[in-house]
Amino acid sequence: MRPGEEVVAVSDGRRSGRPTATVGTPVGHPLLSLALTGMMDAVGAHSGAVYLRLGDEPVLEMAVMAGLPRAFAAPWERVGLSAPIPVAEAVRERRLVWVGGEVAMARRYPRIAVALPYPFALAALPVATVSKVYGAVFVTWPGSHPPELSDRERRELESACARLGVRLERAAAENRAVRAETDPLEAGPLGGVSGTLGTVEAARMVARLPYGLCSLDLRGRVGFANAAVAELLGVPVSGLLGTQLWASVPWLNDPMYEERYRAALLSQDATSFVALRPPSEWLSFRLYPSTTGISVRVSRARAVSEARATGPGKGDAPTQLVSMSQALSLAGALTETVSVQDVVRLVADEIAPAVGSRALALLDARAGRVHVLGHDGYPDPRVVEQFDGMPLSTPTPDAHAVAHGVPAFFDSRQRLEHLYPARRTTRDGFAAWAYLPLIASGRPVGACVLAYAEPRTFSTHERAVLTSMAGLIAQALDRALLYDTKHRLAHGLQAALLPHSLPALPGIEATARYLPATRGMEIGGDFYDLVPSRPLPVAVIGDVQGHNVTAAGLMGQIRTAVRAYTTVGQEPAEVMRSTNRLLIDLGADLFASCLYLRLDPERGRAVMARAGHPPPLLRRADGRVRVLDLAGGPLLGIDGEATYPTTEVDLSPGCVLALYTDGLVESPGVDIEDAITELGRRLAEAGDLPLEDLADGLVGPFAAAEERIDDVALLLLRARGDD
Repeated sequence: MRPGEEVVAVSDGRRSGRPTATVGTPVGHPLLSLALTGMMDAVGAHSGAVYLRLGDEPVLEMAVMAGLPRAFAAPWERVGLSAPIPVAEAVRERRLVWVGGEVAMARRYPRIAVALPYPFALAALPVATVSKVYGAVFVTWPGSHPPELSDRERRELESACARLGVRLERAAAENRAVRAETDPLEAGPLGGVSGTLGTVEAARMVARLPYGLCSLDLRGRVGFANAAVAELLGVPVSGLLGTQLWASVPWLNDPMYEERYRAALLSQDATSFVALRPPSEWLSFRLYPSTTGISVRVSRARAVSEARATGPGKGDAPTQLVSMSQALSLAGALTETVSVQDVVRLVADEIAPAVGSRALALLDARAGRVHVLGHDGYPDPRVVEQFDGMPLSTPTPDAHAVAHGVPAFFDSRQRLEHLYPARRTTRDGFAAWAYLPLIASGRPVGACVLAYAEPRTFSTHERAVLTSMAGLIAQALDRALLYDTKHRLAHGLQAALLPHSLPALPGIEATARYLPATRGMEIGGDFYDLVPSRPLPVAVIGDVQGHNVTAAGLMGQIRTAVRAYTTVGQEPAEVMRSTNRLLIDLGADLFASCLYLRLDPERGRAVMARAGHPPPLLRRADGRVRVLDLAGGPLLGIDGEATYPTTEVDLSPGCVLALYTDGLVESPGVDIEDAITELGRRLAEAGDLPLEDLADGLVGPFAAAEERIDDVALLLLRARGDD
């Protein structure tokens, strides 16, 4: 919207409790319905709707719809002003939005195209005055409408919306509320033969025809049915009248058949399908739509029945592309993908088979080059992988789809190689291809390449469905690329903050393990370190509260501080006090636990200072394990005056010290003391193993777990006594 504009709220007479901006006497005639139907008549549109802004909510709500059942637009009865759909865009940008057909809809508004994958054109316009926006209008035409809106149609629509805006402004000035109105949907009388057909003789004529005939209104209800159709469907005429076919005929209760009715009504094109009446009779349905309803002809499909009786041929292609239920299922599955490889697997396992493709590749572009994110189904993977790193300027369909965002369909090898001669040297064994750009939020994300085993003619409908599915794949891939980037960032940051390797210390053998949490960004505040300081080395382990970048950053600061205080020669208790004061001075509002050990393997001793950290375990050479639950101080970052007493512990040859964070011993429903006891038992049993094997054994159950609610750090120290 333009700066300084006001979006005016209009009252809603259907709901109580909703705030309204206009109260008073309602408008005395169906203002919205008359304006909408007049607009549709002027431009030859067959359906449309008016949206109004209600209350203070940033939403548009449908106030009236004409020409089609409101159920067709059910997902968009209430839409946010920021929603990526035409009426919201028309309000935001104060302009007419034109969508010239199903392919254009699939490219620009994939959410709508998936729900309504039919050939129709649409125009959306704001309803506004110079300074106030009241709502929006959309109107639709059959798919036969020219791909561009004519100047006359544009003028008619813009002037009609301007007049409606003036009327709404006048109603607001006169304190007259504009309410939602009854949809002006054509609905002829139900149940009367002569009332439906005009004359009894006409009804007799229809009754003599050898095939079934019935009439559906715009809501799909049967208004007339002859005896032949009742016999074919196996339902008496009285059971059909006033009902929807898919509701009154059990074996037609499939979303695919209702979808054909929706397709005929929205596109205004005749359509047909075959359906199996159990147990083995196939019937042919032909639908002839108009702006008042649909005439349906039903007959036996003997050729289909005979073909089905012999079973499908080995090379039979699927009879349909993607049904509505499949599309919604695939869209739902795409929302559950997390990583790029999740998207590749889903496209390979569900989407490619649904559209008849035998192989696929997902591509993206970085630094001016094409990169292969994943592929499936190619007999020789090198045919795809050779394009990884190819410049976007390379004259190939892959690079063109990624660089320009324009879909390309090739029904044969000859067609592909004629436009891209370079492909003659990189044959992949397939005979038809769809190159689908992946565009999310108006920007290119990459491309999806679908390859087919046989030459294939891509109909307009199939191109629209594939393009709309590409829009959904693009959104999933966009999220997945962001997730993978964050994942790499998290692991890179964690790796940078933890020691790359442990230094060799005289008289001490050491190893460590770290496992990230599987929730959030998979980055945490657990840390460990081994500092070869003079005169004695130091081991430290700690845990900063939280599993995010803040916790990881603070962990790095604490680890650096401990190293610095150790290097300048502070005693263990003073190192802990200095680190505690630093944490409070940083004002991070996070706490940290820490365990600090000054090692003296020559004397066989270690000095320990503890700040709220789980007690270490000491396994002596004779196999006995002791929990060193000795005196310590509070968590770092709580009390600036806290002190941290130290204790001298045994570190004679053969002893093993196990320092760990709480992720190794805390589990839902398990007492932490029991968990520490169990860890001690396992340490006692396996303590004589090589240190690397011992570490793997202690973290093994956590490493194999699919979900870890906390990160895990383990530092093992064994006194050798041989130096």
